[in-house]
Amino acid sequence: MTANELMAAVVFMITVFGAIGGFWWRIDGRIRQAEANATKQADSAIAAAVLARSELAEHRLHVAETYVSKAGHREATEQIMSAISSLGSDIRDIRARLDRWIDPKH
Repeated sequence: MTANELMAAVVFMITVFGAIGGFWWRIDGRIRQAEANATKQADSAIAAAVLARSELAEHRLHVAETYVSKAGHREATEQIMSAISSLGSDIRDIRARLDRWIDPKH
């Protein structure tokens, strides 16, 4: 091999390795950019999940404070039904008293 052939081979090898290195450099840059974007999106998703969790806790507290439970509803219904029954018996008693008052005495 002559010096010119050796120099051409070295330049060719440097060119090939430079092209491979440049290609890898661009790929690595895109990988890092995609990784940064994914990290940013993951952080925003975590923030949204934390916000949703806190809003859900607030909503659960609001529902517990505002709306009645099944047991509370059942208890209130029983009280109302007993009051209605008591009112019905009171009306029957009043009617019986009126009947006795209106009927002629024997």
